[in-house]
Amino acid sequence: MADLDELSERFRNFAHTTTRRAPLYSQLSAGIADDPEVIALLAAAPTGQQAPVLLFAAVHALLLADTVGDGVRDDAAAALAAFYPNLAEQPAEGDAYPHFRRYALGRADEVKAIVATTSTQTNEVGRCAQFVPALSLLEAEMGPMAMIDVGTSAGLNLLLPHYSYEYTPGGTVGEPSTVHLECQNRGGVPVPATMPAVVAGVGIDRSPIDVFDDAAVRWLEACVWPDQADRFQRLVAAVGLAREHPADVRRGDATHDLPSVVREMAGHGHPVVVNSWVLSYFSASERLDYVAMLDALGSELDLSWLIAESPSQTPELPVPTTAPEPEHVTVLTLVRWRHGTRSVQRLATTHPHGFWLQWEHDITAGASDGASPPPC
Repeated sequence: MADLDELSERFRNFAHTTTRRAPLYSQLSAGIADDPEVIALLAAAPTGQQAPVLLFAAVHALLLADTVGDGVRDDAAAALAAFYPNLAEQPAEGDAYPHFRRYALGRADEVKAIVATTSTQTNEVGRCAQFVPALSLLEAEMGPMAMIDVGTSAGLNLLLPHYSYEYTPGGTVGEPSTVHLECQNRGGVPVPATMPAVVAGVGIDRSPIDVFDDAAVRWLEACVWPDQADRFQRLVAAVGLAREHPADVRRGDATHDLPSVVREMAGHGHPVVVNSWVLSYFSASERLDYVAMLDALGSELDLSWLIAESPSQTPELPVPTTAPEPEHVTVLTLVRWRHGTRSVQRLATTHPHGFWLQWEHDITAGASDGASPPPC
């Protein structure tokens, strides 16, 4: 269990690293770092979960409940919400910390209960933009596909065919949609003319989010940083779309339950397993077991695996690397099993949330590495 001094340092570091991407959270973190009473709220979380983002998500969740829907609950909620870009049309300027402190300590018991029992969870639909070109390549090779999204959360990535995409340069893919994803083409991206044929999909998650459960959805929304209002709004839109087109989301374990799902989905189309910023939460041994399980499946049937993960955080995965990769840069890799033989193709580097994509299709393209080689 971290002591208050260590937690203070975590908030101080968070304030430094988020200055550009999340100025509100940066400002609040700087204030919390010198405030033991507020730091103590996070100390209620289990060891390993005591991250600044968990405290911020807990307060954000309460604030959403207090301000969205029937109206503002009280003056403290209104005063703090005025500084949140996703909740105010014109966010207030100045020091938000006194308002954050008043609100968080006023709801201290509820904040502690949330951080003690809940972990942060992200369902970033922007990542679908990196999968569309890769799925188009697979469609040309294997025909219609069945997508198995591991670590699916609310299953929003399974709605990939229902979103529209704008690649700059490259043009638009898909029909007009309430969820429109923009992706900067930093070079070489083979933007398809039409949406790839994903004809079926299943999501697996240890703790799936029910899109019809308002409280569960609110937590998912609360884990989005309020400075990134565009991400918040497209998440809200994606949940609305998911309520119109419910995805097949199942509670299960990635390693133990995936094989039966893949065999089932192979009856609908070529099975494509997808991971996006999920395997970094596995232990090293769990990642090795996961790769071994997929190798065993690939010896049984033709299978594809799209990996969108940080190589520096998931070194056990078969992702080709030629130099140390920046921690938060995602590498998109396609692993194929054809007739029992595995090949690996590094496709692209991409922003963790899919805001940009740079194609690298010539790196180890299509190189065969045998049926069951050790991970790279």
